Amino acid sequence: MEPTHSWGPPHPEQLGWTLDRHILERQRSTPDATGDFTGLFQSIALAGRMIASRVHKAGLSDVLGRAGETNVQGEEVQKLDVLANQVLVRCVEAGGHVCVMASEENEDIIPIPAHFPHGKYVLMFDPLDGSSNIDVCMSIGTIFSIHRRTSKSGPGTREDCLQKGTSQVAAGYILYGSSTVLVYTTGDGVHGFTLDPLVGEFFLSHENIRIPKRGSTYSVNEGNTSKWSPGMREWVQWLKSDEAPGGKPYGLRYIGTLVADFHRTLLKGGVFAYPGDVKNPNGKLRLLYECAPMAFIAEAAGGAASTGTQRVLDVEPETLHDRVPLFIGSADDVADAVRHVS
Repeated sequence: MEPTHSWGPPHPEQLGWTLDRHILERQRSTPDATGDFTGLFQSIALAGRMIASRVHKAGLSDVLGRAGETNVQGEEVQKLDVLANQVLVRCVEAGGHVCVMASEENEDIIPIPAHFPHGKYVLMFDPLDGSSNIDVCMSIGTIFSIHRRTSKSGPGTREDCLQKGTSQVAAGYILYGSSTVLVYTTGDGVHGFTLDPLVGEFFLSHENIRIPKRGSTYSVNEGNTSKWSPGMREWVQWLKSDEAPGGKPYGLRYIGTLVADFHRTLLKGGVFAYPGDVKNPNGKLRLLYECAPMAFIAEAAGGAASTGTQRVLDVEPETLHDRVPLFIGSADDVADAVRHVS
């Protein structure tokens, strides 16, 4: 089954449909809109363009390699990680649209400086997903999640960030690959925009993306097989057998960057998995910065996302850096995974 979305250049009636225009049209159709959401999205898109510029000339400037430190996750920080984190913070903090931010790279919340106005939104992000692929020119990306604040006013708090995925008002990602693509949803449709580097704008290229109910590929790091539960090993073996759905083994597609693997799964169908194992029962991926925003996108496109025991969007975060197992993609393929591993 082929996905139902638009490929290539926009249709003639869509020419000029930039990301800005798309967001503005949605603002006009929302009676109580104040423009804050539009302003925040423009800041995120600006950050994406700036990061894309540095990514695409990384080998020609001093941004490749390690920064010589580790982040809160205990991972070695790459120079581009640091740059992307700084770019997002600087592009967003002064706009007056958010009251607090949180990043996968920061141990605690990122407060908005007192001399800037504090807005009604909360922004959380993974500034550069797939850091281990930076030096070998593989696709990497930025993931973001937007909530409304729960505190009344003034500076935002940690509690503003610790919200379930169901309370997201928007989520998206920016993929830096053969082209730069921004995909976002506000929960009622998923749309993709491709950056024209000569014009400096994101143009609508993938309208109303719908993930097929079933695909023909799976995406998982099979190097961890020995650490998996029996149910997880059974599921993968089943996918690789003639007993798989459709009577044909699924193909393995794995890049090792969540944004890139999910983007392919979103467009083509199939399933991405990063399960827990004997060493890391909750898996590797962060709930607030990776799993919840991707789950919001998947469900808005007709797909599904589960931890193996519950819907990802229903998970209550306890800390800023909670991790959860993730099974995400086509609804029928995710259901098969849950049946095997739960």
